[in-house]
Formats: sequence, structure tokens, C-alpha cells
Amino acid sequence: MSPSAPGPRSRRTPARGRRAFAATWWGQAWVTALEDSTLDSGRLSRGRTYARQGMVGPTTIAPGQVEASVQGSGPRPYRSAVHLPVLTDAQWDTLLDTIAARAGHLAALLDGEMPAELVDDARHAGVPLLPQPTELDPECTCPDWGYPCKHAAALCYAIASTIDADPFVVFTLRGRGREDVLAELRARRTAAQATCTRPAAAGLPAAGAYAAWAALAEQAPPLPELPDPAPHTAALPAAPPPGTGLSTADLERLMTDTAARAARLLTGDTTSLYLSQHEDAARIAASNCGPEWFHHLIQNTGAKPTAFARLTRAWRYGGPTGVAVAEQPRTPDPTAMAAARTTLTEALTEMTTTPVALRAWRNRLTLTDYGIQLRLGPDTRWYPYLRGDDGDWWPSAPAATDPVTALTSVWQQTDR
Repeated sequence: MSPSAPGPRSRRTPARGRRAFAATWWGQAWVTALEDSTLDSGRLSRGRTYARQGMVGPTTIAPGQVEASVQGSGPRPYRSAVHLPVLTDAQWDTLLDTIAARAGHLAALLDGEMPAELVDDARHAGVPLLPQPTELDPECTCPDWGYPCKHAAALCYAIASTIDADPFVVFTLRGRGREDVLAELRARRTAAQATCTRPAAAGLPAAGAYAAWAALAEQAPPLPELPDPAPHTAALPAAPPPGTGLSTADLERLMTDTAARAARLLTGDTTSLYLSQHEDAARIAASNCGPEWFHHLIQNTGAKPTAFARLTRAWRYGGPTGVAVAEQPRTPDPTAMAAARTTLTEALTEMTTTPVALRAWRNRLTLTDYGIQLRLGPDTRWYPYLRGDDGDWWPSAPAATDPVTALTSVWQQTDR
């Protein structure tokens, strides 16, 4: 264990229910990553039972892994561990810059809160902070062939409350402990302050600089009108090399997509420059790429088919913001949530004579009896969701600036 990693930690024994292991959204994200990594519900259930019964010993958290002894049905406990990939130095630089860019990020972390905006900003910069299902790698000395086995599953559930209490545990698992992170942030702040105290270089007055630019702009020829993006019809000069797994049709589709993105960049739309891998996959899938490409996108991203289909629909209705709203809850302005709840309550009295239970949690307002949920996005728009046959919430209509408009867009789709 590295000197900066936390030592053994004890944990509280949780109450009943799957959510009892984590009270915060980032702790629940850890539990969700575990449960989405396997289809073996039986071993997960046994793992929850072991964790509730206190059969997980003190945990040791180190960069890249958490480890503990877990008592099973045998006389001696097994040694279980769960591994998580550590970030590269380049990823750490990006993550630390992301934290330093907003003073509220560090303040929230020191207050024991993992800001959802920080996780979103890091993900958009290509840095995974919270674990994905494909990243958790369980290990155990037991003879059980399950992946994870019930002992490793118990360890994952047991560590969730520790992550709840101290979000810096996630940083340790990604490779750097609390003190290392704080030292790096202090160094960045010191360097920024030193830069601010340097004398500014002499320059032109703003009015003169603008006048010079305007004169040059008047002399320059106007930019040509850009046509609407059209399908790329040029044939490839040569077939893809054999054995690469690429087909001519695949490369031509990529050429078409690249040409369309380039045209959008020329209009000032830079959205596609800051997409993570799974966001870009959802973007491609939302363009009606066909079942074969959809299948390949699922395979190559390691996503679960249902979850990927849900993200694809989220992109179709809201682009990258829609995907962020689908993936992570956030803590919005309480005043905005209270005002929206009042507005919806008044509108519902006109839409139905039956009393409607309206439940609020974080950025979500849920009409449980109707299977409708409205989510407030970071763009202050309301994203409507409907509960599917699988019990999960699915994006169901484009976002609206007004919560009543968002509600109305899906009201007729429900079976009242």
C-alpha cells in the first residue's frame, strides 16, 4: 500500500434493501457499477447478505484496489479484492485542472461531497472518475468461479458506505490519495497566483485593436456560403487491408460522418470535440446507423445493450446534455425545484381530478402513479422520462424550458 493511501477502515452495517449500502449518488454509482458488471443476481444477493451480516473484515484501500478478508460458509475467511484501473499521469493532470478550474469543486470535496458537475466535466475531458461496469475486476481466494463471486460482491457492497463518507476514496482507488491531490491543487494555485502577479505586457488599447481588426475584416473577401452537409459519395481509392476487420462500407460511413462533423465545426458547433467514447458511440447510434453497427458499438464499448439503447435515446432527445441527464443525478438550485413543483401541482389539478403524488429527489420530480419523471438538466431545461416495462426510466420526448410543457409532451403516452 502506498504511503498516501488510507489504512484499514471499518464500516457501519447497513440496513435492509439494495440502496441501504449507499446513501449518496456517488456511492450508488459504485453499487450500480458492480451490479451492471454481471447478470448473476444470485451471487449479488448472497454478497448483500454477507455484507449485512458483517462478514466483511476491515478493508484496506490502496491505489487500484480495495482488499478485505470475507468470512464465507467455511471455517476460514477468504481474501477478496476488487481492482480498478488507475489513471495515467496525463489523465491526472486533466482531472486536477478540472478541479482547480472551479473553486466549488474543491470546497465540495472537502465538505464530503462529490460534485456531479465535477464528474461530468472530467468525463467530458476523457477522464473516468467513477467506475464503469467493465472496470471493476474482482479477485478472491475462494473456489467459486463466479465473476464476481459472492465474497468479492460482499466487499463491493461493504465499501460503498466508506465511499459515501469520503469521496477522496475514489481518488485513492484511481491512483492518488487525499494528501497527494490536495498538494497538487495547492501547487497549481500557487503557480496561478504567481502568474497573476507578473507585470502585464504592453499592448494596444482595446478600442485601437478592435478598429484595426475591423479594417482588416472589411478588406478581406467574404466567406462563401456553406451548403447543407450532403452524404459523402466519393469511393475509397483502395480496399481496406485484409485482416483489419474493416469493410469498405464501414470506412465510407465514417467518411460521411467525418464530413458532416467538419461542416458543423465550420458553423461554430464544437459539441463533437469534447465527447467521451460512449457519448460518441451514442451519437453514432442515434443517427440510424443500422442494427449491425449498433451491435458493434455495444461490443466495442463494453456497454449493456439495454443501457446503451437508453443512452442512444437520450442523445436523440438531448445530445450530450441529454446523456449527462440520463447517467447522473445532480443537485440543482432548490428554488428552481420548489417553483417547478408548485407549477406542476397547479397544472395537475386541471389535468386530472385524481390526487397526484409528486415526489422530489435531487433534480428529479416523479409522478410515481403515472410512471412519469421530469429531470432538470444543467441547461435549465426539463427532460421527460417514462418508466419502461423493464422498470427503468427511459427518455421519452425532447426537453422543454417549462416543466408543464415537458409533462404535457408525455402525458398522453401514459396509461391513466
